[in-house]
Amino acid sequence: MNNYSDLKQKIVSKTAKIGVIGLGYVGLPLAMEMVKSGFSVVGIDLDIRKIEKLLSGKSYIQDVPDDVIQLSLATFHPTADFSALEELDAISICVPTPLSENQDPDTSYITSVVNMIKKHMKKRMLITLESTTYPGTTEELIQWEFEKMGLKVGEDFFLCFSPERVDPGNTSYNTYNTPKVIGGTTPKCAELGSLLYGNTVKTVITVSSPKVAEMSKLLENTFRSVNIAFVNEMALMCDKMGINVWETIRAASSKPFGYMPFFPGPGIGGHCIPLDPMYLSWKAKGFRFHSKFIELAQSINDNMPDYVISKTGQVLNVYEKSIRKSNVLILGMAYKPDIDDMRESPGLHIYELFQESGARVDYYDPHALSFIDKHGNTVHSIPYDLDKMKSYDCFVLITNHNSFDYHELASLGVPVIDTRDAFQGITAEHIYQLGTTVKIPAEKELLSLLA
Repeated sequence: MNNYSDLKQKIVSKTAKIGVIGLGYVGLPLAMEMVKSGFSVVGIDLDIRKIEKLLSGKSYIQDVPDDVIQLSLATFHPTADFSALEELDAISICVPTPLSENQDPDTSYITSVVNMIKKHMKKRMLITLESTTYPGTTEELIQWEFEKMGLKVGEDFFLCFSPERVDPGNTSYNTYNTPKVIGGTTPKCAELGSLLYGNTVKTVITVSSPKVAEMSKLLENTFRSVNIAFVNEMALMCDKMGINVWETIRAASSKPFGYMPFFPGPGIGGHCIPLDPMYLSWKAKGFRFHSKFIELAQSINDNMPDYVISKTGQVLNVYEKSIRKSNVLILGMAYKPDIDDMRESPGLHIYELFQESGARVDYYDPHALSFIDKHGNTVHSIPYDLDKMKSYDCFVLITNHNSFDYHELASLGVPVIDTRDAFQGITAEHIYQLGTTVKIPAEKELLSLLA
């Protein structure tokens, strides 16, 4: 029996031993689905704290409850030892791919993993890269490296790319029921990859190559980045023209065809949307192609935190105050509602901008309880104390958590800069929306506001 037939038989019979490298927001849920589908899974991560938590039956990922970990431990084996690769038949690589300080792709995590695989791999292994990156990565950083060792793709090892599509906190779509795109380096690679994931998730979409699969992920998130930038620019325009952008979006959304609503905000966050378009732009430049849409969208979205600071200054000016020495409370620090994930959150940048402007700034978030600022200090969320909250000069709503009691917060009378339309339906003079004009009140109105 050749390598292909042997591995295929093991996948079909679910006797193949699977490895997941990188047990974060992508890797851990994937490992749990593979365990549920009947495979024995080894989870590899260099963070000893994660391994210890998992071995004790505890999860550190919001979307994976503790009981799921506890039920899986008979066939799920967390470890920080890469020598476990020697016993595996297939591995999925789910490591981070951040941007460097120069906004270039940082593929060092992938390179490190490939070097470890080279030391411990056996022939006939199926390798699937899930880390989001630029088109060509699978061949350049993995295929070519193994071919230098004299191994032939599609015969001695099998290689695919399948982009992760994890949306933390999404209660409707998860790893299992989100369609999985997969592209193999050869037809046999694609068949084996589709077979493995077809036994793990509900739907597999097989494409002609890893490059198509890599590009599909970047297209998805660049589409979102460009459209968010467009509606952010519309918000800035509406601000100048004295038009409520949120009411405008609701009106446009009544059209049942030809329109998809996007919403403005204080900036973009998470691992994907702020980063993925830059991978694509970087790669395109190698072909002497410059994407004006991507660069413009990135510029608009990156400047939204500065707009929030400016808007706060306008609001405080109404109350005869300045940002400097004002007590500012940021409501919500996670990058999206109802999760604890703060990766690339615009709130982190806004926090730093307020500090640089001389404000005394705190934050409250019931999910994201602390973060490390740029000086290395740990910043903690304040407790939910209405008496203390009432003493702030303004609130800046960054994340519209469903657990916030917006009526209660509005009742405190503290000026609110609402960047998410979270206070929709609450009519009060002290609530100011992003994308709307801040009007300087007449003397009589000012006296009532300051009362």
